[in-house]
Amino acid sequence: MNLKPEEISSVIKSQISSYKTQLEVSEVGTVIQVGDGIARVHGLQKAMAGELLEFPNDIFGMVLNLEEDNIGVVLLGSDQFIKEGDVVKSSGRVVEVPVGDAMVGRVVNALGQPIDGKGPITTDKFRPVERTAHGVMSRKSVDTPLQTGQKAIDAMVPIGRGQRELIIGDRQTGKSSIAIDTIINQKGSGVKCIYVAIGQKASTVANIVATLEKFGAMEYTTIVASTASELAPLQYLSPYSGVTIGEEWMEAGQDVLIIYDDLSKHAVAYRTMALLLRRPPGREAYPGDVFYLHSRLLERAARLSEDLGAGSITALPIIETQAGDISAYIATNVISITDGQIFTSTDLFNSGVRPAVNPGLSVSRVGGAAQIKAMKQIAGPIRVELAQYRALASFAQFGSDLDTATQNALIQGERIVEILKQGIYKPMSVAEQVVVLYAATRKYLMDIPAHAVRQFEAELLEFVNTRYSDILKDIIKPAGITKELDDKIKTAIEQCKASFRPE
Repeated sequence: MNLKPEEISSVIKSQISSYKTQLEVSEVGTVIQVGDGIARVHGLQKAMAGELLEFPNDIFGMVLNLEEDNIGVVLLGSDQFIKEGDVVKSSGRVVEVPVGDAMVGRVVNALGQPIDGKGPITTDKFRPVERTAHGVMSRKSVDTPLQTGQKAIDAMVPIGRGQRELIIGDRQTGKSSIAIDTIINQKGSGVKCIYVAIGQKASTVANIVATLEKFGAMEYTTIVASTASELAPLQYLSPYSGVTIGEEWMEAGQDVLIIYDDLSKHAVAYRTMALLLRRPPGREAYPGDVFYLHSRLLERAARLSEDLGAGSITALPIIETQAGDISAYIATNVISITDGQIFTSTDLFNSGVRPAVNPGLSVSRVGGAAQIKAMKQIAGPIRVELAQYRALASFAQFGSDLDTATQNALIQGERIVEILKQGIYKPMSVAEQVVVLYAATRKYLMDIPAHAVRQFEAELLEFVNTRYSDILKDIIKPAGITKELDDKIKTAIEQCKASFRPE
């Protein structure tokens, strides 16, 4: 076989010309210990807190502990394929999630990856999940209402855009229902909603998605889910991912509502990670920085100044109490961070008062600033009359003779309790609420039997919607209830009462 020198040289030349060198330089470390979703890594001298590290088999970890001779990493995937001696690569970037309008209507995990089977999320925008909250000078005070659609809340504990209002109570007292109702009530208001499910059953999350789809609320809602079966680090990350998605819209001048359901499970997930990382335990075995865990999350809810676009994030964190104990560690922490709380009571819930809002322990530290003028004019006496009713009802049960004033206070209180009841997933417009509460506070319901109050409410709303629809338009005007409007509402209520027949 004869090889010509020119052929050999041409082959060598073509190989030299097509030869490319790709030199990849990455800082690497070695796994020295792994187990329970935690890895100890030696050798990554320049690792940052919160940095993503790449383990074999496409598993990522997040740096949480920076110690003298090693770093503590929580794994965001299964640890069964990682062993001692494995090489770990530094990525040089912190945990990020995709943001933007492509997230609307989607169900994603704590890392922003879709889990709803609707295909990939097409967005080129990413944001780091941890960032410093906006400072005092870049905010403005809360003055625009965020209507929940629930009479008991919009009248007594109003929520404003940019506020943080805690929903707190025992399990099965309707906390999540209040949050879901609030999301459904945002339809047509331009408020984007984010629901963060932390440590809940996957079936519960599926039911919530189905409910929101049924009422057409998924069109403006994003769900971030880290279910009970997922790793503690993912449950820890999910609320930060949720608020990061919301910040993109807030900084674009839009209004966002975010619900954290619930932060008790979030604190437990963080405690799990901290104990596995051998951080010193404090009260109830929580680490010392468990307050900072929630404060840096909830402080990211804000109403931005006009210069920054006047966008807002309103946060409704949920905390589950044990036997109504609101003085527990995590409960008191979150109460001290938020601008008020809605307390749901087991006794009220079991006695048929739903939503089971306890007016004595519920408070909004924003108050009337988050109400329209008409609601402010009407809702004032409700809390006082309810408090009087609760105090007198305990005496009245002894059956002693009661004077007329006491009897009237009991009758009025009973009617207000009835009128504040509301069905699940039936939010009500603020104008309709004002009409109904006007009838209650101005004592038009005194001669209607307590069992027929809800029937009268339904008939009154139908009557006003069909014959006096201009009343509903006038109520939401800045002037509030003028003398002329007051007369119109009185006339409508009196006409409705004249034709009312209790069942």
